[in-house]
Formats: sequence, C-alpha cells, structure tokens
Amino acid sequence: MDDVPALDEPLKKSLGPATAKVMAEALDLHTVGDLLHHYPRRYAERGELTTLSDLPLDEHVTVVAQVSDARVHTFNGAKGRGQRLEVTITDGYGRLQLVFFGKGVHKPHHDLLPGTRAMFSGKVSLFNRRLQLAHPAYELLRGDGDAAVDAWAGALIPIYPATTKLESWKIAKAVDAVLPSAADAVDPLPEALREGRGLAELPDALRLIHRPRTQADIAAARERLKWDEAFVLQVALARRRHADTQLPAVPRRPAADGLLTAFDAKLPFTLTDGQRKVSKEIFDDLATDHPMHRLLQGEVGSGKTLVALRAMLAVVDAGGQAAMLAPTEVLAQQHHRSVTEMMGELAEGGMLGGADKATKVVLLTGSMGTAARRQALLDLVTGEAGIVIGTHALIEDKVKFHDLGLVVVDEQHRFGVEQRDALRGKGKQPPHLLVMTATPIPRTVAMTVFGDLETSVLDQLPAGRSPIASHVVPAADKPHFLTRAWERVREEVENGHQAYVVCPRIGDEEDQKKAAKRKPSAEDEAEKRPPLAVLDVAEKLAAGPLAGLRIAVLHGRMHPDDKDDVMRRFAAGELDVLVATTVIEVGVNVPNATAMVIMDADRFGVSQLHQLRGRVGRGSAPGLCLLVTEMPEASPARQRLGAVASTLDGFELSRIDLEQRREGDVLGQAQSGVRSSLRVLAVIDDEEVIAAAREEATALVLADPDLAAHPGLRTALDALLSEEREEYLEKG
Repeated sequence: MDDVPALDEPLKKSLGPATAKVMAEALDLHTVGDLLHHYPRRYAERGELTTLSDLPLDEHVTVVAQVSDARVHTFNGAKGRGQRLEVTITDGYGRLQLVFFGKGVHKPHHDLLPGTRAMFSGKVSLFNRRLQLAHPAYELLRGDGDAAVDAWAGALIPIYPATTKLESWKIAKAVDAVLPSAADAVDPLPEALREGRGLAELPDALRLIHRPRTQADIAAARERLKWDEAFVLQVALARRRHADTQLPAVPRRPAADGLLTAFDAKLPFTLTDGQRKVSKEIFDDLATDHPMHRLLQGEVGSGKTLVALRAMLAVVDAGGQAAMLAPTEVLAQQHHRSVTEMMGELAEGGMLGGADKATKVVLLTGSMGTAARRQALLDLVTGEAGIVIGTHALIEDKVKFHDLGLVVVDEQHRFGVEQRDALRGKGKQPPHLLVMTATPIPRTVAMTVFGDLETSVLDQLPAGRSPIASHVVPAADKPHFLTRAWERVREEVENGHQAYVVCPRIGDEEDQKKAAKRKPSAEDEAEKRPPLAVLDVAEKLAAGPLAGLRIAVLHGRMHPDDKDDVMRRFAAGELDVLVATTVIEVGVNVPNATAMVIMDADRFGVSQLHQLRGRVGRGSAPGLCLLVTEMPEASPARQRLGAVASTLDGFELSRIDLEQRREGDVLGQAQSGVRSSLRVLAVIDDEEVIAAAREEATALVLADPDLAAHPGLRTALDALLSEEREEYLEKG
C-alpha cells in the first residue's frame, strides 16, 4: 500500500471512513486526487454579501449574508406547542427568508441575531411566492476564535459544489487535510508548452485554486487547469484522428456520367451554395484512401438528406453500397419514402421501367414481413441494392453486404457507439462515415465532442421555407391563453392546414405500470402530477376544444403498420390534428402542417423543442409553435422556454442550452453516469484555449504518436480514458 501514489490514496485513509463514504456517495469522490480536482464553484470575500435576488429554484446553494431580522412564531392553539423561527437575511439589495421548525428552532434562535454574518447552505424553495431556505445548515463568520473561521479571516472563502449531506465548509475542511498531497501531482503538460505559455506548475495551481489569497491567484490557477483539461482531451482526440489516417479505405469517386449526374439533372431546383460547398468537402474525403469521418450538421430543413443522398449515389457510382442508419422506424420509412421519391425511376434498378443507370433502394426494419426481409437481405448480399435505409435491424449478424463503402448515421446522439461500430464492421475495409445531426452544435463543442470528426455546416435554409412564430403559453398563470391556443389550432384547420399536439408521455398500461413501480421524485412532488399523456390529451381535445376535427394519435408503442398508416393519412391530409410523442421529432415532413402545440414544454430539452418546432412551416404557409407550461414565471424552466421562443437560430439555442446544462461529459459518456471530465473548462467561453490546445496536441501527436517522451501526459490520459472511454474513442 506504501507505493500508492499520493493522489491515488483512498479518501478513507485521510478523512476517515464516515466522511469518505459521504464523499463517495454524494459527490463521486474516492481518492485524494478526486478531492483536489473538486474545485470551488466561486469565492466569497469576508466583507462581501452575495446576491440573493437571482438564486435558482430547486437548487442547493451556499450564500454569505447578514441577518436583518429573526422572529419566533408559535402555533397549535393557546398553549403554543408548535414553534417556527423565521429569519430574514440580506445582501444589501435583496432578502431571503430562512425557516426552522420544532426542535430545530433553539440553536439558530440563539446564533442568528440581527447583524450576524454567516454562510447558509440549503435548497431554494418557493413558499407563498417567495424564495426561502428551509432548515439551512449555517456556519457563523464572526472570527471569534473558531479555528475554521480564523483560517478564512481576510482570505477569499471557497464555495464548493455541495449537497444536503455535505456542506461547502465541510468540503473545505476535507480539502485542507489533503492539500499537502498536491505537491506530488504529476504534471501532464510538456515543460516547453507550460513555459512557453507562462502557465503555473500543477501543484501551485491546485494550491491556489483551493486557497487563493487574491483574485489574481484564482485567475492563474484557472488558466493553468483549463489548459490541463483542454490539452489532455485534445491529445486523446488527436491520437484518434492520427490512428484513422493509418487505416486503409477504398477511394470512391463518382463516375463521370453516372447515377449522380443523372440524379442532379432531374432535380427540380438548384442546390444552395451551402449544399454545393458541403458536397465538395464530402466528395474530396470519399476520394481519399483512408476512411472519411465527417459530421454534417445543419438546421432543421436545411437539406442534409439531399446532401447525404448525393454522397450515397457517388459511392454507388463507384461500385460500392451505402447504408443509412435511422433511429426509429418512422424515420427510416420517411427517409426511404423521400429518397425513392427524389430518385424516381433511378431507384428502380432491375425493375421494369427503371432507368439505365438506376440502382435499387431497399428498406430494412425489425417489423418487416419475412418475405420482404428475405428479399432485402438478398439484394444487399448480391449488390443488387446500392442503397439501404434502416433502423438498428441493419446491424444484425444476418445482414451481409456485397461491398459497403459508406455509412450515413442520422441523428448521431440517438445511437450507441457499439451500434455504429457494428455497422462499420460490415465493410471489407473500413467504410467511409458521415454522421448527420439536426441539433446545431457550436463550433467549440464540435471541436471538443466530435474532435475526431471533420465538421461541415449547412446554415442556409432552402428557398420557400417559411418563418415559424413561437410563443410561451403560461397555462397556470393565464388559463385563457390556453383556450386561445386551441382556437388558433381550429383557425389553422379551417384555413385548410393541419396541426401537431405533442405530449411527453403515452399514457397506456405500460406507462401506468412504470409509474406504479417508480418512487415519486422531488420533481414529481414539485409538479404534483405526472406529465401529460398522448392518449388522455387526445380524448379531452376530441370531446372538448377540438371536437369535430379529425384527430389521431401516434406513439412509439403502436404496431408499425398502424404507425405507418397514421403517418400516411396525416401526410395525405386525411387527418386534421396528430397528437403524438416525440416520435415526430426528426424527419417527419408534412408541408401542410402549420401549427404545433407542445404540452408540458418544460419537460423537453432546448434542442428537442427546436427539433420539434422544425416540423411546422415546411411549406409556403408560416408556422406557429405554442409552448404550453404550468411552471412559474421565475423558474429556470420558463427562462429556457422564453429563450426557445425568442430565436430560430439553432446555434444560438444550443449555446443557451449548453450554458444552462453545462457540458455533461464531453467524451460522450454523459448518459452512462460518468461525471463530466470538464471542471474549469467551459466549451462555450474558452474557445481560444480549446483551439490552441488542439493545435499543440496535433503537433505533439504527429511527432510522438505513442507519447513515449511524455510519461506525465500518458498518466493523465489513462486517468481520463477509463476503459469505457477508451472504447468510446476507439469506436467513435
């Protein structure tokens, strides 16, 4: 045990088993190194009072403030058996109420006298429309001999990300106990880079971020630690890119007068400048002898599918096959329909009436009948089908290709790494890869999250697309706004258009079983009701505000034939209103649908709302999107909806989304519960650091791919790339 590096030492050895257990359970901190990298969220100065006016609802906060008033109220009859202590604290501008009940009244009543300054820690709640902290933990800041307070005297007070079980000041005391170990921290930055950029040494940076004397100390520490995070991550991605360039691939160049030329000649419109530019980038990549890894991102309706189809046709021209992987059956069917419509007789290879240069376009999904499925598999293995569009059914072992040259993945964030890897493994040599997303990603995020992919952006909308007006409908505050929303839907239908109503839940028996098993969360308590469900809402609308209209439902647990039938009828104009879950989020294209009402809109993410909204205004008539919510005006959820309503710029929205959610784990492991690998680096704000780190990392990896001369960097990389993440990058 003696040769365990100081930073790998388990916390129970330094802090004792009880504290170490809480650190592990509440904050996922297990070693001395974990704790040293748990940085303060901000710093309070001894004389400073924090702003109380903009505290986030339902979040755990720590504030430094002064008591302005404290009163005990008695209740429960004349004998006054119940007691409630109400303390008002102030920052000189705003006020915040603290409440203590029952036996918990006596100590704070004695401690929290008017004029006392203290740190208070608790969860912000709303009572009688006022913000309050119920039973907050507190630490007095009197400097009257208390050792912890004396240690802070005159210095900046670190406020740590904390939990109900572990207040900020307790974390600070734990950090004090392990801070001497920072001297043994192994520096991942090459010395030349560190000195060339004037960055502090790692042990100094760790000491300064936890116990700064001045604001300049904090700035120097953060600058250094940002570089650690950006550089180690960019080295991981640079090594991945370098490894890709070593792989062989078959160059795929379109024939001079082949399928692609024939397809372009029959297009009823000209490509936008953006589509032409992005197509050239893709064709240049396809012509090289190592696999293309390209991310194609673009606004909803910017014509990504057309660009991807032209790439697939180029590969078919060059004698290969192309596969498009879609996340849902509805989307796979929609893509198949729109591709065959765009191609016309060029999609009828081997059939009567098919054009000379035609190929066959097949659909492969899990719910297909045996005969159709057998034929599709045969067409793929013989090479008869140049293009296949399908769901994860494409990944099954039975699926064999004649010569897979290109894989197009639609809505990348919906697929696990294993799924994409399995499809790429079906080529004789690694096929080229084109990843598409309609969730716009700011440049820095793309550089960080998809750093091993080259990025193409389509930010022009094709001519003829209409603007979409978006409005928040505060159903609880102003019920008449919701009444008006349904009137607007009727008006759109009367004008010959159609509408979507989107709900977060299905509401069938399966849902009820899940709800019965689930323990109510704090959020449910706050909401006091489950999210609205498709089946319930459809029934109420048909009997109430939309009575007489042709209404149908669509959700993921319907039989595939029923789903397809509903979509077909809606697309044909045989239905007025489609009440659906987010199955309509991507790829559904009904130009006559002009209105969308999103119920419980606060239950959806910013990107998801933007995606959903992109389903309307796809024709010549303007679109309308109404975001219905019962959340109070002051809540973060309402601010998020306000942001969505205020702009149609997906890149701006993804910036807002990111600022509100933080980055998650930039290596794509957010969904697995791995903590974010970013602590001080903010991908939106630190664009310059990320770009510079990428350049430095690329140069270093080119010179020394195995990092033989950089053992400190190798160690840091091993820590960042747990097996799971290494696998993610290997397959990414």
